[in-house]
Amino acid sequence: MSRRNRQLSHITIPELSLVLLIGPSGAGKSTFARSFFKPTEIISSDVCRGLISDDENNQAVSADAFEVARFIAAKRLKLGLLTVIDATNVQPEARKEWVKLAREYHVLPVAIVLNMAEHVCKERNSFRGDRNFGTHVIPQQISQLRRGIRHLREEGFRHVFEFHSPEQVLQLETIARTPLYNNKKEEHGPFDIIGDVHACYDELCALLDTLGYQVDKDNYILISAPATTNGDGHTQFRKPVLVGDLVDRGPKSPQVLRLVMNMVNNGQALCVPGNHDAKLLRYLNGKNVQLRYGLEQTVAQLAGETPEFLEAVKLFLDGLVSHYVLDEGKLVVAHAGLKENMQGRGSGAVREFCLYGETTGETDEFGLPVRYNWALEYKGKAMVVYGHTPVPQAKFLNNTIDIDTGCVFGATLTALRYPERVLVAVPALEQYAVPARPIGYNADSALSIEQQYDNVLDIEDFTGKKILETRYSHSITIREENSIAALEAMSRFAVNPRWLIYLPPTMSPAETSREEGMLEHPAEGLQYYRDAGISKVICEEKHMGSRAVVIVCRDEATAVKRFGVTGEGNGIVYTRTGRSFFNDKQTEQDFIARINTALINTGFYDTFETDWVCLDAELMPWSAKAQALLQQQYAAVGAAAAHSLPVVVEALQQAVTQGVPAQALLEKYSRRQEQTSSYVKAYRRYCWPVESLDDYKLVPFHIMATEGKTYFDRDHTWHMSAIRDICAGKEQLLVATPFIEVEIGNEASEQAAVRWWESLTAAGGEGMVIKPAAFIARDAKGLIQPAVKIRGKEYLRIIYGPEYDAPENLTRLRGRKLSGKRSLALREFALGLEGLDRFVNNAPLQLVHQCVFGILALESEPVDPRL
Repeated sequence: MSRRNRQLSHITIPELSLVLLIGPSGAGKSTFARSFFKPTEIISSDVCRGLISDDENNQAVSADAFEVARFIAAKRLKLGLLTVIDATNVQPEARKEWVKLAREYHVLPVAIVLNMAEHVCKERNSFRGDRNFGTHVIPQQISQLRRGIRHLREEGFRHVFEFHSPEQVLQLETIARTPLYNNKKEEHGPFDIIGDVHACYDELCALLDTLGYQVDKDNYILISAPATTNGDGHTQFRKPVLVGDLVDRGPKSPQVLRLVMNMVNNGQALCVPGNHDAKLLRYLNGKNVQLRYGLEQTVAQLAGETPEFLEAVKLFLDGLVSHYVLDEGKLVVAHAGLKENMQGRGSGAVREFCLYGETTGETDEFGLPVRYNWALEYKGKAMVVYGHTPVPQAKFLNNTIDIDTGCVFGATLTALRYPERVLVAVPALEQYAVPARPIGYNADSALSIEQQYDNVLDIEDFTGKKILETRYSHSITIREENSIAALEAMSRFAVNPRWLIYLPPTMSPAETSREEGMLEHPAEGLQYYRDAGISKVICEEKHMGSRAVVIVCRDEATAVKRFGVTGEGNGIVYTRTGRSFFNDKQTEQDFIARINTALINTGFYDTFETDWVCLDAELMPWSAKAQALLQQQYAAVGAAAAHSLPVVVEALQQAVTQGVPAQALLEKYSRRQEQTSSYVKAYRRYCWPVESLDDYKLVPFHIMATEGKTYFDRDHTWHMSAIRDICAGKEQLLVATPFIEVEIGNEASEQAAVRWWESLTAAGGEGMVIKPAAFIARDAKGLIQPAVKIRGKEYLRIIYGPEYDAPENLTRLRGRKLSGKRSLALREFALGLEGLDRFVNNAPLQLVHQCVFGILALESEPVDPRL
């Protein structure tokens, strides 16, 4: 809109735009910019010259300065930030480059012209000693400006504001910024997003009824909408959002238009245009449009309508916005979908993509254009819901979903409930049209589209420095050098990545104990949670096994459907570094079969309404997975000591008997012999022969996830109880973890925990784990340790060596630092939960793997492995 030759006190520009200040030197552009825009929004050509040459008036570097300015502007526009170009911009060629940049980032160019008189510019420049260019420059710039100013709209500027005098500029009070029409971020829903209707009025009414809306079908009015209670207890009414293609091919285009127009005009619904709607608008506007692909039916159906109705249809269709950005940018609705860099932007290219999508330029065997599947490469944070291309079943692909399920072709009309991510569909009453191309052409019936492409992940997502965001903690940085180590581990040693949905975190011990002869003691663990303000904890027996993640599916069909895994059975067991626990696949599947039997026998699948489960567990014996470690490290030390120390002690005893002053040495080596004997007994407790599956014991302690759910909102007592029920189905294999609940601050309760730990460790047990009652606990600083381990004296002998409890060694070990271990545990905990959340919410595998990969990368940080 042009605002030339008018007194302006207020002007309005789009909130996302590229603003060009246009005017000769001395026109007051920089002063104007500082008056109405933030310093960070202004890119000055003078400043860019100064940045690269230390002289803002060095015209010899103007080309380089422009490159700098363009680079900065591009980065800002990419991030969706309004940007102001403070330069003369009087030549059409200079403006052309900026308009081109605006189009590249799908933002609107705005021209603010300071068309000042020559004497004003010269007078202002006379006060600036640094402006020593010739007298011809200003007249030349003014001439260039005035020759091209009337063509600004033709150059691409939708908004032009012109000021002719300093007095006019002084009258300007504000520059308001208006959201683009597609910006509905303040609308949070809940929404029911409805796929392509194509004149199927009866099915649309049936779907709305199924969704809980009340429709006056005869009068085309939405009477009421269903209410939903949000997490804050507030009641919100649901709102339909239609993805376009309201008309053509079906039997009742006028009826659909009446209902949707009424809903939208009354503020009860939102609607974006489809390509069929846009074609109908061109026809109603008198354009030369071919009556094909169902438009001929719509025209015939509209033939009996009044001119007033047809005019209302024209106004309605003309007012539809290409797409909507909803719920703080978390949701985007567009007819044919939308790439991330186009979301919330306004340009002809954006509207074109929203209506038609993207094609490859080729035609298929049916003579139709081959559409480029933009969703395969989508990595945006916003969920994109669209239609346009009929599919047999709506399925998520990279946080996008096509909900056109071909109602007009005799299939179904589908809605996606947001934010629930639940699909609701009603069948078509009949087939109204025959598709030119079979629905689901080239579709794979076994795997979803997303699963078909999960085999190839983008290496850029897993190399270099990465900053990962989680909903449980602050952002987590993955260093490049750690990414390299994780990439090797994941590519060479890990199980089939489709199974890798979760890796458990490491666990930190409590503060070092000051108890005599002790390195760890329950008192410090209880104190940690007391300091964090936790009133109740749970103490679980710590089993000496290997940490294992166990995924069990009810059957192989579930493994294919949910995990995209074919030919690998119905489950897996892997270590906390993603490696297969069993070397033999048949043994693994026999093991999974036993757990599956327990789940079926106890009714787990029915109770939890799922076909699969992910368990965090300990698998015993330790020797089953740590055989090489035992032979090469622990057993080697024990065997060497058992053969050498008795000989040394015997020789020293003889020497003392013969009067040699070797009593101190005798005592020292006698003590070493006792310590080594205790060392051997300690590790042997955790080893037993494994000759068949009957020799294994699985100790689950967390139910991590089932279909559509995680269980981080359940306390640990709930987990223990639910797991006890599972273990009852296969007691020979599954072991329920003993635990006690402890009230922090209750001396009797705390002492009971200490005594229990003492009895466990006295009997040869490893110790216990102390956890806050809540699965996720926080204090004023944020997330606190989800668990701390308190290991017994004899188990620590395995970790630190036979002589660790010698006074001189204990003194040294008490200086161990826990901060690195604790930081690592919290970061891995947050990433593990985030990854599982993403998986159960059907996020792309690459987003799940960002978290899994992050945990593997963190594991390569230099932290004392004995902690």
